[in-house]
Order: sequence, then structure tokens, then C-alpha cells
Amino acid sequence: MIKKVNHIAIVVSDLDESLRFWVDALGLELAHTEHVASQAVDVAFVPVGDSKIELLKPTDNESGVARYLEKRGAGMHHLCFEVDDIVATLTHLKEVGVQLINEAPVVGSDGRKFAFIHPKSANGVLVELYELTGA
Repeated sequence: MIKKVNHIAIVVSDLDESLRFWVDALGLELAHTEHVASQAVDVAFVPVGDSKIELLKPTDNESGVARYLEKRGAGMHHLCFEVDDIVATLTHLKEVGVQLINEAPVVGSDGRKFAFIHPKSANGVLVELYELTGA
């Protein structure tokens, strides 16, 4: 079911300032940055072993990430697990009473399928599930 931790997403107000810690201080490498219009964020990808740190900077004050930053401040936003079969995983989670934000997977622009588990079912942590499709 779960293959690995794909990434840990951290909300930030300034990507350059955040990268001074992750890249300059810790010595990690910046893989790349991109704008994700559908989520209204700019993202910096910092690989760590077989996983990544994703730094999320909101680009629209009305987005969910912007509201999160305003309410809670900078910090961990979500933990993402890579799964073999997201539909089967969501079905199992529903069967055992886990509260889902997405009952069916959403397909991203890069072809990956993703869905979120509500923090109420995960000890206050927003959990994302990814199925990489190779698209």
C-alpha cells in the first residue's frame, strides 16, 4: 500500500529566505522551482535521500495555502506518502472509517493522482497520498 514518504511540504512566506536554511545552512541541493497555478503556489523542491522537502509559497492571498500561512504561520503543511494504487488505498481508508478530504483521486497536470486525508483522522496532520503514473 504505502511505498515511501514522497515529500514533506512546508509553507513559507519567502522562498529565498527559506532556501538559505535548507540549501545554504544544511547543504542540501535545490532541484528546481516551479509555479503551480492550480494550487496558487510557488514550490521549491529540495531532495533528501529518496524523498523531498517541498517549500510552498502562496501566490494568491485567497488560496488554501495562504489561509494556512495566515492562520498558523510558516511550518509543516502536510506529509505525502507514495502509494501503489490510490483508488484501493482510498477504498480501504473509507472502509476503516478514515475521514477523507478527497474521496476520489484528483489528477494533477503532470499525470500523478493525489488525494488528501483529513487531519482529524491523522492526529492533526494533513496527509497527502500520491500515485505516480509515469505520465
